[in-house]
Amino acid sequence: MRQPMVAGNWKLNGSSESNKLLIDGIKQGLGEVKKAQVVVCPPSVYLGQVNDLIDGTEILLGVQNVSEQVSGAYTGEISVSMLGDFSCKYAILGHSERRSLYAESDELVAKKFAAVKEAHLVPIFCVGELLEEREANQTEDVVARQIDAVIDLVGISAFKDVVIAYEPVWAIGTGKTATPQQAQDVHAFIRQRLATHDAEIAQQTRILYGGSVKPSNAKEIFNMPDIDGGLIGGASLKAEDFLAICTAAN
Repeated sequence: MRQPMVAGNWKLNGSSESNKLLIDGIKQGLGEVKKAQVVVCPPSVYLGQVNDLIDGTEILLGVQNVSEQVSGAYTGEISVSMLGDFSCKYAILGHSERRSLYAESDELVAKKFAAVKEAHLVPIFCVGELLEEREANQTEDVVARQIDAVIDLVGISAFKDVVIAYEPVWAIGTGKTATPQQAQDVHAFIRQRLATHDAEIAQQTRILYGGSVKPSNAKEIFNMPDIDGGLIGGASLKAEDFLAICTAAN
């Protein structure tokens, strides 16, 4: 049985004051979350503060991005070894914003995946298609390509304990909406793609949905058989909304 996960991606948001208010609010309602594993991913500059704020709770810490390099002359980058100074367990990789805004290729994401696994952290590995790719019926081709780039580099065994997040980029901030069944169809395809290499790993892998999950639609989405929780953007910045999504996994 796969444990649901709800991971909050704060993106480029936060301050020392607002972070404390948010974490305090989440902690107050955490007792109502019966099943989901709860993860918060603040901007890297706040990892130390959030690490302290969640100490002693069941909330887990993740980072939004990491370098494929271990150390050296890479100004502005953050290495997996640096994350060892915090109780950081998860690392978001290949997010659609990193792929589109910062031109991260499938090959680069695969290298980051390898670095994160080498450091014994858990990737939250993002895949998904753009609007023009969806309209051209290329969803499965795009998702398969993104997954295969990692398998080609590190092998299917590296997917043990990995979390995958499906982001229908076409349904985020465009006014278009992905139905729970559309999300389920892609999640099922992802699981099937993994199963062609290793059926056991495919069944064990948690696949999150990252397409504008809200308190109003979370339960319906999470009820789909291959959807194991959500990677939450805007709603993760409001404790009440984030907790409502977490409890929807109950």
